[in-house]
Amino acid sequence: MSLEDITAEISDKAQSMDANGKTIKIDLQGDGIIFIDGATTPPTVSNEDNEADVTLIISEENFEGLIDGSLNPQMAFMMGKLKIDGDMSLALKLGELFS
Repeated sequence: MSLEDITAEISDKAQSMDANGKTIKIDLQGDGIIFIDGATTPPTVSNEDNEADVTLIISEENFEGLIDGSLNPQMAFMMGKLKIDGDMSLALKLGELFS
């Protein structure tokens, strides 16, 4: 899956997210950045490398597993496949992106 495909899928899912005024960055470890700006309604999604309230650091392969449901977010975190920098409570609310 390309960065553009992943960004488009996250953008589709973000349409149903609550605009919470928070920003989320997904760092695909050298394969690109996905930035979700919850200050807009609906949240906007881009590939800009901006400062965020929470940053998820994960490989593209593992992130695809989160999206398709083959990798559980909690297990990914406990196994070290997913690292979280910033607002942990916001990270816990991101389950709707992975359903």
